[in-house]
Amino acid sequence: MSRLVVARRVLLGLLALVVVAALVAGFVVVSAVRESLPRTSGEATLPGLGGAVTVMRDQSGIPHLYGDSLTDLARAQGYVHAQERFFEMDLRRRVTAGRLSELVGAAGLDSDKVIRTMGWRRVAEAELPRLDPQTRQVLQSYADGVNTYLRGRTPDEMGIEYTVLGLRLPDVEVEEWSPLDSLTWLKAMAWDLRGNYTDELTRARLSGRLSPAQITQLYPPYDTEAHPPILSNDEWSPAGAVGVTRSAVPSALTEEGAASGAAAAAAPTDDRLASPGATASYAAVQEALDAIPELLGRGEGIGSNSWVVAGSRTTTGKPLLANDPHLGVGQPGIWIQNSLHCRTVSAACPLDVSGFSFAGVPGVIIGHNGQIAWGFTNLGPDVTDFYLERIVGNTYLRDGQWEDVTTRDETIKIRGGADQRITVRATVHGPVMSDVLEPFGDAGSHAPTQQEGDENEAYAVSMAWTALEPNRTADAVLALNLATNFDEFREAARLFAVPAQNLVYADRAGHIGYQAPGQVPIRRSAIPRAPAGYWPAPGWDSRYDWQGYVEFGDLPWALDPPDGVIVTANQAVVAGPRPFLTTDWDRGWRSTRIVERLADVDKVSPADMAAIQLDSQDSFAKVLVPALLALPLTSSENEPDTEGLLEFTREARELLRGWDGSTPSGDAEAGAAAAYYNAVWRNLMELLFDDELPAGLKADGGGRYRSAVQALLKDDKSAWWDNKLTPNITEGKNEILRQALVAARLELTTELGKDPSKWQWGKLHRVTLEHKVLGGETVPGPIRWLVNDGPYDLPGGSAIVNANAWDTSKGYSVTAAPSMRMVVDLSDLDRSTWINQTGTSGHPASDHYSDQAEDWAAGVQRPWQFSLAAVEADDPEVLTLRPEASGATG
Repeated sequence: MSRLVVARRVLLGLLALVVVAALVAGFVVVSAVRESLPRTSGEATLPGLGGAVTVMRDQSGIPHLYGDSLTDLARAQGYVHAQERFFEMDLRRRVTAGRLSELVGAAGLDSDKVIRTMGWRRVAEAELPRLDPQTRQVLQSYADGVNTYLRGRTPDEMGIEYTVLGLRLPDVEVEEWSPLDSLTWLKAMAWDLRGNYTDELTRARLSGRLSPAQITQLYPPYDTEAHPPILSNDEWSPAGAVGVTRSAVPSALTEEGAASGAAAAAAPTDDRLASPGATASYAAVQEALDAIPELLGRGEGIGSNSWVVAGSRTTTGKPLLANDPHLGVGQPGIWIQNSLHCRTVSAACPLDVSGFSFAGVPGVIIGHNGQIAWGFTNLGPDVTDFYLERIVGNTYLRDGQWEDVTTRDETIKIRGGADQRITVRATVHGPVMSDVLEPFGDAGSHAPTQQEGDENEAYAVSMAWTALEPNRTADAVLALNLATNFDEFREAARLFAVPAQNLVYADRAGHIGYQAPGQVPIRRSAIPRAPAGYWPAPGWDSRYDWQGYVEFGDLPWALDPPDGVIVTANQAVVAGPRPFLTTDWDRGWRSTRIVERLADVDKVSPADMAAIQLDSQDSFAKVLVPALLALPLTSSENEPDTEGLLEFTREARELLRGWDGSTPSGDAEAGAAAAYYNAVWRNLMELLFDDELPAGLKADGGGRYRSAVQALLKDDKSAWWDNKLTPNITEGKNEILRQALVAARLELTTELGKDPSKWQWGKLHRVTLEHKVLGGETVPGPIRWLVNDGPYDLPGGSAIVNANAWDTSKGYSVTAAPSMRMVVDLSDLDRSTWINQTGTSGHPASDHYSDQAEDWAAGVQRPWQFSLAAVEADDPEVLTLRPEASGATG
């Protein structure tokens, strides 16, 4: 048992003494923590089972389930997920249903308004009857398993979170689980992993502030020569004109061919799209959308690495597959590991799968079964569009005619407060997002118009998003779990509508493959020569409506490419413009580095795959460091007496001379150079960009900004090199770089000490795994200590393979990271390895609440048992779930 677990248990014993006044009655909290721990051995009753299900929890607390039917396994998985993670499940369903206020009070109101406006739950209600009968049966069985666990338990017995929240807002009610709760959670996954909506809104907001040239430099075209796409032209090319799948739902949009990048920042042809009123509405929409809690994570660093190597290139003679999705950080972790095994795999019971699941969703999202393995990275196509709408009263303009706005009323219940009623409006494009927060109406009502008599017109912003149309992604999850070859894998991918993902594949027969699935809209660009979806569009002109989706057969795929390697890290999928997916790719720094590492190894071993996941090389250092070292560090004419400060700075700059570009967290010499380099980068972002970017749009320093600075270093004349906060001075490139070097030296002297050789990147670049509800400053310190983990010093960074990302506008703390890591060995599945960010359990007093966190931070992976013999050899705890009441309920 770890020292942390022991300390937690000591704390539980002291809570009654230490926080009685703060928490009203500490013994209530202590009792609730103990009561919420699940039974993990012996027997328990699970009505509805066709036969007994055995749950073996290995030494990491990971449950491996063995049963005789799909529905029995689904029912048992629901029961086990509820045992370990029910509060997390309940929190997610309340967020995704727009009912967070019922749990946390008025603090959840803004989020509820936004999600009710989008109607995630309503879409799930339309999806459920469209799913395959077998999928619906699995969803219901899973829900039945969850509800069996809930029955007879008070909220205090389900999790400490209910107890602590109940001390401030009593009388929380916990409803039974339903299949809709699982489906709606898939909407949250799609939301956090959607495409370029932030970039589209940002470009619109900047269009009135910056010149077209400056916006183009902020969004440089993707460099396919320096950062090759996933598939070369030899591996895949479109067969002909890209086909269109017509949408079956009325609210679909439209496309025209795909231009790529450099002309994209041209000013809108319709001035209304970039009018002050319009840009104010765009800003308000962005503020509203940011009110949604991050369930998977958002912003710089949300992406993934996944790659597969054919047996001809491996030491095992069979394929190897690696995956590490980069998502938000927190406690409990995003994933729960588990295995689902039919005791006898047959047509009647075909499930034999292991991997990473979402608590609340049946099946395995990423992992392997007995024949194939698969991994995900975010494809990131442009699946959202914003429309500026001309609304007068209850009508909106469309092709010269005034049509009725669709409306519905929603009532939001607020725990501890009065109900709130909102009216949701929608146009043909989708919900009117500019209704959600108060500033929207004001921004729209003062927008300039082009016609007399429209003084009362209000501009609004509506949103089209693929996930707001019913889809069959839930069918895809089950189909992936059951697939046994590449053809079945592709058929499963065909059903994967949102969020669109890069799927990599490997099987025990020796094949490797790739498929890009998902609904990708076809529509016309709002700006001549700009890519479709690059800017908001005029909602009053139906030519800009979506016309349908790219047909699945026209989406890129490959099987057994000649070089035996497929690498996906959110970079461009193909070099050509068809089918048009997006222009807002990750810029390829990670993918290029992975390809380089694989090319350096003659035969790739499983250990090589895991080592590459930990690569902390900052490839951009090859671009920036030479420019910094070549810079004459002389006094500025505006600061004549700075020689002492410059000598102070030269001492720090010497750290970069001979530095290998690695970014370790610990005591290696490279750690001091990495600390200074990253401090220079953060200060450069502020000096170069933030003087002109509005609040909320400050530079984050991610991959796109690396590509932007790479180009700007060759363009001394760019307006970006002039700091607009010093109107009487024109700085230029050398002066801005000099100021960044000096500012970084002063900053790290304050933060880490005067001696540069003792600086360490990990002392700046840290993460605390904070509980999503109880981890904040408003909760008493002892509770925060109980539920949070860390801090951990981490290597790596943004646009680095070991993607412990950070946002330069917010400091050095880690904002996103590998949520898990796995390496699948198709020669022997029991030799595969995995690690989770935290642990299996969501209960702070459990031995498995955070028992994987230290290994995760250190880059260690644990054995991944798959066969029954391997699981039994790990001396598991065994819980038998029986259909009849032959033991105590657990």
